[in-house]
Amino acid sequence: MATTYFSKRNLHFLLHEVFKAEELTKYEYFSAHDRETFNLVLDSATYIADTLMHPHLKEVDRNQPELKNGQVTVHPKIKEYLKAMGEAGLIGAGFSFDNGGQQLPKMINSCVSFILMAANNGMMYTGLTSGAAHLITSFGTPELSEAYVPNLLTGIWQGTMALTEPQAGSSLSDVTTSATPQPDGSYKIKGQKVFISAGDHDAAENIIHLMLARIDGAPKGTKGISLFVVPKYRPDGQDNFVDNDVTSTGVYHKMGQKGVPTMHLTMGSNDNTIGYLVGQPHQGLPYMFQMMNEARIGVGMTATAIATAAYYAALEYARERPQSRRLNQKNLLDSPQTPIINHPDVRRMLLFQKAVTEGSLSLLLEAARLYDISEVAEGEEKENAFLLLDLLMPVAKSYPSEMGVQSVSQSVQTFGGYGFTEDFPVEQLYRDIRITPIYEGTTGIQAQDLLGRKMTMKGGKAPKLLFAEIGKTIADASTHDDLKPYADQLTAELKRIQEVMSSLMPYVQQGDIERYLSDATLFLELFGVVIIAWQWLKQAVVAKQALLTQNPEGDELAFYEGKIHTMKFFFHYEVPKTLGLAVRLKDTEVLTIVTEKELAL
Repeated sequence: MATTYFSKRNLHFLLHEVFKAEELTKYEYFSAHDRETFNLVLDSATYIADTLMHPHLKEVDRNQPELKNGQVTVHPKIKEYLKAMGEAGLIGAGFSFDNGGQQLPKMINSCVSFILMAANNGMMYTGLTSGAAHLITSFGTPELSEAYVPNLLTGIWQGTMALTEPQAGSSLSDVTTSATPQPDGSYKIKGQKVFISAGDHDAAENIIHLMLARIDGAPKGTKGISLFVVPKYRPDGQDNFVDNDVTSTGVYHKMGQKGVPTMHLTMGSNDNTIGYLVGQPHQGLPYMFQMMNEARIGVGMTATAIATAAYYAALEYARERPQSRRLNQKNLLDSPQTPIINHPDVRRMLLFQKAVTEGSLSLLLEAARLYDISEVAEGEEKENAFLLLDLLMPVAKSYPSEMGVQSVSQSVQTFGGYGFTEDFPVEQLYRDIRITPIYEGTTGIQAQDLLGRKMTMKGGKAPKLLFAEIGKTIADASTHDDLKPYADQLTAELKRIQEVMSSLMPYVQQGDIERYLSDATLFLELFGVVIIAWQWLKQAVVAKQALLTQNPEGDELAFYEGKIHTMKFFFHYEVPKTLGLAVRLKDTEVLTIVTEKELAL
């Protein structure tokens, strides 16, 4: 199995050279930190990844959770992992000092997630816990936080997000789980939840569900949804914990990410499930959406991490696997075979993987930086950061997911037939990554969010802000003769987006929203390519400046030159795809009106 699963050099390049993470310490909330503490946190995560996660990648996958006699068992290493993460303070690293955290930026926590998920995404537990705890500290009472958050952040308890129901899926307005008020201020919960990741397991002493439910008599639709803490075991008021009537009805056997139990839960089978309201009644969905940007960055980072691990596995194999001769040496049959990395098509596949993974990681750190600023800044800076983050979020979630699937597919292809076997990790990673375009809102939902809301909100202020930011990168690149053609190309791509929007807006004015959004997924794809092109040009500018000012040699020279080469690859191979997408988006003929019968026959 490949020993390298991510590049520490690339992570430090993006974190410190491109995005200058230490500049966040000018804000009081992050002022206790500096570059050294950031790197120490990453080293701590790497140690856990190297010792407790990556060595067990295959066995966690092959020994998936089982539900027997009402108890879910998981791989024993998962308990060790949770303990180590809790002791290292990494579960709650982003929380305030008052809540037992380290007040680390989202940028750093995102890098921690990247390292851990690249090592073994089948141990995807702690991100769920920190997300649940964050909801409690953000909207719950001090008493609720005191009762649940400490054990969550130390890894003793597991947190989950319990949203989805059998009949509702992504349509949360159709949630039917009920909450009946009790005299003591608690609620009796009754209903079912499905696809609840880490919804039950024996590596934690308690499972704390952050659950959406509808209080009796609440308004229909999304305005009637409330948020509750629903523990597997609840306190009885006498320093004991008792069963809370949350039944593990079934565990889903999945294509990938088999180390994490995905549960079907039933509440109230014995009319004895108690939940505790978080915040105000009927505000559950707004609370969840306030946390959604954080969750979607997490999904994008997971996809990027998986694809990165697959890339390094493919790279190692291509360096070691001899086959055939160079195309210009076919007549030298007596000469030894050459490693397949010397074949142009293999290099193309590897460059594609590098372009997707490193471009995605750059975008996600951009999003994490905006998240941090939107949380701690004030006034116009805060508002602009939030608008930019909101606009970029559909791309930050969907591009790494969709293109990550394609990237891992190319990793499998690099291995040839061996990639389809269990002898190498890419077979597993291909299965693991496929869920990411579905998690936290499918690609279709992200597309409708981008085109239907984000592009037009506040009179199109967010795209104007984004184009201004991209314009700064274009201006920087234009000062270098060898980067200027790519700066000009990116300028043309921004104009293309504007032309597409101009062709679509009449449908909005006519009230034909279905037609306006019929090809929203294609618009998201086009927009995503342009955003990643921006990220690559940004990296190329920093690399070019380093080459001019630092005179690097050896590996450092190759690293910076590789950045510029990969940027050129993306512009020559990926950016031209926008041409065909734009043609379809501006086409006036609607093809999605095909009837059900036409599809079936």
